[in-house]
Amino acid sequence: MIRRHIGRNGPEVNAIGLGCMGMSAYYGAPMDEADGVALLHAAIDRGVDHFDTAEMYGFGANERLLGAAFHDRRDKVFIATKWGPVADPKTNLPAGYDGSETNARRAVENSLRYLRTDHIDLYYLHRKDPARPIEESVEAMAKLVQEGKVRAIGLSEVSAETLRKAHSIHPVAAVQSEYSLFTRDYEADVIPACRELGVTFVAYSPLGRGMLTGSFSKDWAPDGPDFRAGMAPRFAGEALDANLALVAEIQALAAAKGVSAGQIALAWVLSRGEHIVAIPGTTKLANLEANLAAADVRLSADEAGRLDGLAARVQGQRYNERGMGAVNA
Repeated sequence: MIRRHIGRNGPEVNAIGLGCMGMSAYYGAPMDEADGVALLHAAIDRGVDHFDTAEMYGFGANERLLGAAFHDRRDKVFIATKWGPVADPKTNLPAGYDGSETNARRAVENSLRYLRTDHIDLYYLHRKDPARPIEESVEAMAKLVQEGKVRAIGLSEVSAETLRKAHSIHPVAAVQSEYSLFTRDYEADVIPACRELGVTFVAYSPLGRGMLTGSFSKDWAPDGPDFRAGMAPRFAGEALDANLALVAEIQALAAAKGVSAGQIALAWVLSRGEHIVAIPGTTKLANLEANLAAADVRLSADEAGRLDGLAARVQGQRYNERGMGAVNA
């Protein structure tokens, strides 16, 4: 197990946490509560203590699942959740972003109730509200820290400039953004800024939304409603074919080392800096155990070199046009 801090002087967590979104939303049918709770308890038993959720993951469904699992073992878990996106009250579909204090207070009270806790360990602004300065949203979050409802604050998918502005208002403990062998957008500025400021970089989708595990094929079709089918261009048409050829290169390296492609991908992310942690998601215990075993995988300089050129050859954006408009903000 590798343990790393959240923030410069914050608590230590397992560097491989659990992203919980797919248990309730966006990747097919949600898990039954009993199965979800069993998986979350199994994760604790295997050393996972960093669990990541958000208000928009089923607009309360995922937070309620974590509440059911953790309300009687709160001292064993570090819970991160997020606020900012708002839903259409009639359709419950995403309807933009609201980084106001009013929305922060509405969201935090809901999250505390759903999670069945009196505090949130790490509270992220899920996306920067384009209609207001980041300082306003951070000031609202700082008040929640002062009131004891939140222990630390974070930002998701922000630029280095936005991070610096936010950090000048209140210490930012973590920045969460997509980061993997296929997505390296933030290496030039955000990740170095995090290192400089003592901010932890939390890598979500470190397995490329499952693609880097080698479990996808050219004839992949979603099993129920799936974000990847309509909003992730990397999973469609010629882009999918090209990207699977790159995954085959990872699989070849993994086979030579006697590990899985997913373990290679996770080991690579963790090797990029002592201030980086990862939150791969899964709904299966076997996958959880395989992910945790990636902590024991070491990459030689030659092996890392073989992997470094993959991102430049990836076809397709990680989000569709609308989604890309909300990142690096």
